[in-house]
Amino acid sequence: MTTGHVDGNVLAGPLAAVFADDVTVALATCSGCGRTSRVAELHVYVSGPGMVARCPGCEHPVIRYASTPRAVMLDLRGASVLAVSQPPDQAPA
Repeated sequence: MTTGHVDGNVLAGPLAAVFADDVTVALATCSGCGRTSRVAELHVYVSGPGMVARCPGCEHPVIRYASTPRAVMLDLRGASVLAVSQPPDQAPA
């Protein structure tokens, strides 16, 4: 019996390519109100070990970031989509 899936290691290359770029120019679509904004336009609240980036339209949390001595945690549940543009020479044919 086959499971129809492979393990998450298959994402190593694609995710490295996405997060190697400047994410502040990426488009984040708020799962609360549907507004699309550049990450740089989000309202970021900095306190303690983390940051919360909120939608400038409805203040719904879009991205949560925290850093500990052992890990960096990134919660994107508030973004229904995070779109990072590809350079023309790297776009799929």
